[in-house]
Amino acid sequence: MSLWANLNLLFWLSLIPFATDWMGENNFTTWPVVLYGVVLLMCAIAYSILYTQLVKHHDGNRELQAAVGDGRKEKLSLVLYIVAIITAFIYTWISLGIFVFVAAIWFIPDTRIEKHMEKK
Repeated sequence: MSLWANLNLLFWLSLIPFATDWMGENNFTTWPVVLYGVVLLMCAIAYSILYTQLVKHHDGNRELQAAVGDGRKEKLSLVLYIVAIITAFIYTWISLGIFVFVAAIWFIPDTRIEKHMEKK
């Protein structure tokens, strides 16, 4: 099942260049920005599915579950993508700012696993 979840994520990631190109060609008008947001949202959902499958695969490993935590970044990203898609119908530039903000969140290194391993 992890393989299918990974292929699902790779499929959605492969659509990012198309959505980005269409958005750039149309000077960030509403529908290209909405499509870009939908693609990013689907990438986030696919990542969550993969994340869940990998944790389920290692169900007996309580240490892994404690190390990965509750996934606050993942949940926040999903919510922000939905807000950005809705906002794109009103102000596309605010929507793009939300996309940049989500990217900035993920540039910050995730130290959940390292912190858990240091406690041991």
